[in-house]
Amino acid sequence: MASSFKLLSSLTTILLILFASLCLASIAPSRRGTNSPPFKKIYAFGDSYTDTGNTESSTGPNGFTYVSNLPYGSTFFHHPTNRYSDGRLVIDFVAQALSLPFLPPYLDKKADKSSGVNFAVAGSTAIPHEFFVRNNLTLDITPQSIQTQLGWFDKFLEEKQGCGTAAVKPSCTFDDALFWVGEIGANDYAYTIGSSVPGSTIQELGIKSITSFLQALLRKGVKYLVVQGLPPTGCLTLALALAADDDRDAIGCVRSVNNQSYSHNTILQAKLHDLRVQFPHAVIVYADYWNAYHTIMKNRDKYGLKEPFKACCGSGGDPYNFDVFATCGSSSASSCPNPSQYINWDGVHLTDAMDKAISSLFLHGGFCHPSFDYLLSRKQHQV
Repeated sequence: MASSFKLLSSLTTILLILFASLCLASIAPSRRGTNSPPFKKIYAFGDSYTDTGNTESSTGPNGFTYVSNLPYGSTFFHHPTNRYSDGRLVIDFVAQALSLPFLPPYLDKKADKSSGVNFAVAGSTAIPHEFFVRNNLTLDITPQSIQTQLGWFDKFLEEKQGCGTAAVKPSCTFDDALFWVGEIGANDYAYTIGSSVPGSTIQELGIKSITSFLQALLRKGVKYLVVQGLPPTGCLTLALALAADDDRDAIGCVRSVNNQSYSHNTILQAKLHDLRVQFPHAVIVYADYWNAYHTIMKNRDKYGLKEPFKACCGSGGDPYNFDVFATCGSSSASSCPNPSQYINWDGVHLTDAMDKAISSLFLHGGFCHPSFDYLLSRKQHQV
């Protein structure tokens, strides 16, 4: 009797193991499916806040000619990557969150571009460069604008994807592509400081160019589009160093400059609303850079960010460690030992830690409108 009971018990155990194995086998494929990246590609556009290597020391903006050297890239990559940061940019955190590789720069002809391309250029403007030349405003030695990047994108589609104007094939559609437009337009305002060109003119022409660029993308059939607004540029070390001490807002940033960025963003959001009506097939998301940055400024301890204004890498000492003639990477500049506690990296660009905080608020913190989760849900249920 005892032996029969042991045999029955053994058989029961074997059957349970087999049953469990069959269940796991049936579950595994669907689990792998849900873990696959929601997008196969990312196409990015913008300026130095998004550029992952389309410029280098000799081709980037005049004031930052050491991006190809350490300490740029020292925090995460441990070597310079031609990113204007000690580490990653917002677009890098987006790629990581979507389980995709870091985006290669368009001008790197040897890079694997199967998972997307980055067309962003440091120093790039929203308004075509000819406007600045015509008005004797040639501080920018990178003549590319957002319209230049659109031309690069068209050329990439034609040469690499075989997508001419009449081409209709799977590789020429964008069902599995996320388009990320980083902030663009801050340089336009910066290049006209002290000139006779009014800020209202820059705002009008800049918004017009950005809108035209977005329309061109959407007419190509782009379905998933994220557009960043401007950050509160009055919180950057450069702005603080140049502005009068009495031009400050409630969080210590330059009031006049922040008001300019806020006004720009208000008009941009209205244009995005119009585009949603014009292109109802597309999910058009506004990434609220201004309020995300502002929120972090008011809650720095939560993110481990102790130094709001002083540049981590620079020269000149207190209060800002910033000298426009001896910027990060120059012989007289030095880097702080704890960049993870700083918001500003080199006086104009942000640290890896700040970009991480910003991207987290974009992707998970409710600072995208509609939310990034909504965009992912629409992608998951696309027909």
